[in-house]
Amino acid sequence: MNLELRHLRVVCAIAETGSVTKAASTLGLAQPALTAQLQRIERTLGGPLFERDRRGARPTALGELVLARARVLLPAMKGLQDEAARLAGAADAPRRYRFGGVNSPILGRLVHRLAAEQPQAQITTYASWSVDELAQLVVGGRLDFVLTGVCGDSSPSAECGLSWREVSVDPVLVLLPESHPLAEREEVRLVDLRHEQWVAAPGDGCFGDCFAAACARAGFAPRKVYETDVRGCVDLVDAGEAVALCQATFRPPAGLVTRRLAGVPLRWRLMFGWHPDSPAARAAELVLQTAKAAYDDSLAPHPAYLAWLVANPEFGARRSVVRGPVADANGVRTA
Repeated sequence: MNLELRHLRVVCAIAETGSVTKAASTLGLAQPALTAQLQRIERTLGGPLFERDRRGARPTALGELVLARARVLLPAMKGLQDEAARLAGAADAPRRYRFGGVNSPILGRLVHRLAAEQPQAQITTYASWSVDELAQLVVGGRLDFVLTGVCGDSSPSAECGLSWREVSVDPVLVLLPESHPLAEREEVRLVDLRHEQWVAAPGDGCFGDCFAAACARAGFAPRKVYETDVRGCVDLVDAGEAVALCQATFRPPAGLVTRRLAGVPLRWRLMFGWHPDSPAARAAELVLQTAKAAYDDSLAPHPAYLAWLVANPEFGARRSVVRGPVADANGVRTA
């Protein structure tokens, strides 16, 4: 493995927070993923960078050496990026937003908002069922941002060095025909669906370990699971052949209904990702806030769910106080 700037940022974050767990939270990564990344960095450099115990993480002699060099290199590279961005901006090139999505419920509204706010912007989209493929396209400079979902408390892979932020958290709903015996209920127990067949779209994070674990907790194993595209999922449910899990903001066609699962056994976290060393990183905070506004837009056709969110504030868009410099509509950093 070649040492990269993102690896130096990891080392600095651990030193500054004094803890791998706190550093993972600061960087928006899962703690096991950051631990594995630190181990790869240490193997590359030939020794441990931190002494770790119950009191936290303290740099070793090798760690102090790496930190001293990192604290020189990172500001220098940041200055180079800023100077290059200012030079590129002088050419008056239109801003470009290139999005990749995995079954994203807000991509259309996000594009609509950006196009309305920045009519001269170039906006393109690319769909894939594989978040790993999208992450590689971001690393390769062919995409700027990724929208994907993950189940429960899991996080997208940090292997490609992308930064991830949470847009929203929603309960996972079940899609049923109107004629289904359980369709009259506002909430459906997962165990009451134990005799059903299921259908899922590829890339749907809830149809993996999380779904199987939720069924096991309810005391059953799911029957046959079909896999097809979203249109095929709807057709199979409409035909009465299967039921499906769906996102809370999904708008069912005539003849189908969505119902909450009692106790919220499954949660869907919408994640927004970008590479911290890319030119697009300057606009990441702006686009993230636009994504959250697009999520709010998606709630308008769902008044019953909106009322449920009011009573359950731990779900919905994730609001946070923005600290430090962010990018304005032109990608210029402001205080």
